[in-house]
Amino acid sequence: MEEQFVLRVPPSVAERIDRLLNETASSSHDQSLNLSFSEDGRNGTFVIGDDQFPASLLDLPSIVESYKTYDDNVLIKTADIGQMIMIREDGDPAPDGMEYRHGVTPPMRDARRRRFRREPDLNPELVQRVEKDLLNIMNGGTAGNFDMDMNEQDEVGEESARNTMKKAVATPATKPDVSEAGTNAGEHERSDSDESDYSI
Repeated sequence: MEEQFVLRVPPSVAERIDRLLNETASSSHDQSLNLSFSEDGRNGTFVIGDDQFPASLLDLPSIVESYKTYDDNVLIKTADIGQMIMIREDGDPAPDGMEYRHGVTPPMRDARRRRFRREPDLNPELVQRVEKDLLNIMNGGTAGNFDMDMNEQDEVGEESARNTMKKAVATPATKPDVSEAGTNAGEHERSDSDESDYSI
């Protein structure tokens, strides 16, 4: 695997880089090409010829895969690209933050807002309470509000059990009507299936 990044430059700079790559070093007047970063590693300067441009290292919203081919038939993956160096004109504003909001292709425009789920708004007090309860449980104790819930459930369960017992005592069990064994002793009860015609 190789280490790669995306270099995004203004159109005027792109033409100069293209000329520099296509011409020989002796005939090119843009012989110097340099990129240096400050101590934070995110902001720097891009130099081509005698001109300097501000540069920023930004994280892409998604991974871009890079492929190589030697015979225009088989593609070989060479890298996962997750960062982009953006070269700006002097008057252009600097991007907000370290993460670029757009992807590399047009369908990924404003991808951070449209395609990815936002982080949920969590109440810090609730998070601290749950964390404290988890630590108590891991140390062999119980959660703080768990004891109160269990007491309430026990009271509700005992009350429902008492109500069930009262209903069982109030309603006596009724026996189903059973015909006497001797009345139809000689006859066989016929069902609907006995009357079906088996002749086809």
